[in-house]
Formats: sequence, C-alpha cells, structure tokens
Amino acid sequence: MTAGIKVKAVSLRAVFFFNYQILPGTLNSMFDEPLAINISEESCPVTAVISHVVRAGREQGYEAWFHGIAADARKFKGHLGVSTIRPQDHAHPEYVVILKFDCYNNLKTWLESDIRREWIERLQPLIEKPEDIQTLTGLETWFTLSNKPMMSPPPRYKMALVSWLGVFFTLPQLNRLLVPLLSGLPVLLNQLISTGLGVALLTYVIMPRLTQLFRKWLYPSPKK
Repeated sequence: MTAGIKVKAVSLRAVFFFNYQILPGTLNSMFDEPLAINISEESCPVTAVISHVVRAGREQGYEAWFHGIAADARKFKGHLGVSTIRPQDHAHPEYVVILKFDCYNNLKTWLESDIRREWIERLQPLIEKPEDIQTLTGLETWFTLSNKPMMSPPPRYKMALVSWLGVFFTLPQLNRLLVPLLSGLPVLLNQLISTGLGVALLTYVIMPRLTQLFRKWLYPSPKK
C-alpha cells in the first residue's frame, strides 16, 4: 500500500522583463491523485523541494534508495539535475531533495510515473511520515535560503522590492563593463549576450547575497 503524499504548491505569477539595450550613451532575465498545482507558465523551469524524515538507523538504506531513484529521474525528459541536502541534526534526520525540470509538465510526468511510484513504495519502511513536496517556479527560486530550503517564499511585494534593488545595481555596472566590448556587435546579439549575463549574475551572484542580507526582513521570526 502506498502511503499518502503531502504536496505543498507555491505559485507566483511574477515575471521580470529585462528590456534594455547596451549602446553607448543609453541604459539599456505522487501519485494517487493529480497534483493540485496552479502554474500558468507551464514552460518555465520548475524546482521541486522534497523532504524525507528518515527513521533512525535507516540512513544508509536511504542513501542507496536516493542514488537509485536519482538515476531513474535523469532518464526522464526535461530533467535538469537533482541534489540532496543531508541532515546536520542526526536526532532529526530530515533529508531535502532538490529536483529541477525544464517545465512543470515534465516534472509532473516524473512525479506521477509508475517508476517513481515503485521507488516511493520502497521508501516507506525508511521514513517516519509521508514525503512533503514543495514546487517553486519563477522569482521564488531567487528567494530561497540554503540552510532553510523548505520555507515558504516571502510576500510578493518584498520579492519585487529586493528584485528591483538587484536589477538597479546590476544593470548600470554591467552596462559600463560591456559597452566597450559589445558596441561593434549587431543589436540583437548585443542584447542576447547582455541580458544573458544579467540574468546569470542576478540568479547566481546578486540575488543569493541580497536574500541573505535582507533575510530578517524577508523571513521575519514568527511572533510568539
């Protein structure tokens, strides 16, 4: 018998458009029931954050299980990567699996597949309670703390303000750096390179640091 599965879905319809051009003198990116996830942008990359609380003494078995299911997940269309965060507190061994797909439909195909269903059945003797799944798409993935991956995203206005701050400080500096390098390129290629670098900087450098800097405001401690 397959244990029930809790699915916590978070949908954010926030889209950031980098519509600028770098030119001199101007400022120019599962299983028994259908998953109830409301994602209008089905072509957007999506991340599933899955929590497993492992029974004491079954950690080695869980590690072997994870490597097996990860190998099968990589065979599915749209798979972009999978990793796990191992518990630091062995008295409460909670493993967090971070699974990425290129779009929601491909993620859903994997989550509802017979192959994964079989793996989840094998998992039941190893865990204390049903797995918890949270899906992230869009700007939410900019606002995750590495040591607290299961937290719900901040309010939209806070994400918008911090995103604006990141763009405000990133684009002018990027403009100054790239103008002498890209001024001789066609406009379309210029935009392709500059927006790509802008999105990469924001995703991997700027936003993680801003999230840490404003973490107390983004994730205030609950009032007692």
